[in-house]
Amino acid sequence: MKAIWHNEVIAESDKTIVVENNHYFPQEAVNMSLLTPSSTHTHCPWKGDASYYNVTIDGKVNKDAAWYYPDPKAAAAEIKDRIAFWKGVEVTR
Repeated sequence: MKAIWHNEVIAESDKTIVVENNHYFPQEAVNMSLLTPSSTHTHCPWKGDASYYNVTIDGKVNKDAAWYYPDPKAAAAEIKDRIAFWKGVEVTR
C-alpha cells in the first residue's frame, strides 16, 4: 500500500493494518520528514486519544491529514506506532 499526496509517496508498506477501512502504516514506512505535529487531538471511545500531523509537500500544507494513537486502548493495541491518512491523501496499492 502507498499513501500519496501531490504525487509524492508519503508512506509505503505491505504491512498495513486496516481498522475501520483505514490503512495504518508502520511508522518506519512513513517519510516523517513530510509530517509536522499538529495541535489537534480527538477521542475515540474504543481506540483512545488520537494525535495528528500536518502533511507538507512543495510548500503545500494538508492540515491534520495524518493521525495516530500514541497510547491506544487495549482493543486497538495493534495500531500503536502506526499512522493513517485522509483529507485527500490517496491510499492505494
